[in-house]
Amino acid sequence: MTTVGIIGAGHIGSTLARGLVDRGYDVVIANSRGPATLADLVGELGGTARAATAVEAAEAADWAIVTVPLKALPDIPAEPLAGKIVLDTCNYYWERDGHIAALDDKQTTTSQLVQDHLAGAKVVKAFNQIGSGQILTDGSPAGTSNRRALPTASDHDDAAALVMALYEDLGYDAVNLGPLSESWRIERDQPAYVVRQNADELRANAARAVR
Repeated sequence: MTTVGIIGAGHIGSTLARGLVDRGYDVVIANSRGPATLADLVGELGGTARAATAVEAAEAADWAIVTVPLKALPDIPAEPLAGKIVLDTCNYYWERDGHIAALDDKQTTTSQLVQDHLAGAKVVKAFNQIGSGQILTDGSPAGTSNRRALPTASDHDDAAALVMALYEDLGYDAVNLGPLSESWRIERDQPAYVVRQNADELRANAARAVR
């Protein structure tokens, strides 16, 4: 059984935990306030989910999801995630995270910051530009007309392939934008950010992004 470690139990983390449990994954989930505060969520998820510390979730994971405010990135344990695929859902909101000069000056992307911090991991952008309430509701069978598409980007082909397969399992077409250096195209305030779009529209919106 594949175990997914989820670090961050907010709207996206808890929604993905539900979707993964429903699809037969074991889930180990952590937040910043301690495992005891996740008792209700874990009780809802059932016996294939448990609460843990961030370190424990990272250690238990076959692959992991990091879904925290960007300002909390330094608190993510790097060593136990080395060699593992890590899905990064993070977005930069300077109003919440404080100003990050490298992002303000367009010198890097949010996912490249995550990859820099998790230097031994295989970071892949995922689920950053869909509302949490839509993740488990907007999917549709393959071949559906105007099927919604979701983007990914990674410097590692196997990481991108995992996310694309997960998108398909959840009912979405997948669009691979290439390396993490291109992930700015789906960040906040870009045309592809948090809008419903099919694969052709997503590619077009990504192409017309302006940095």
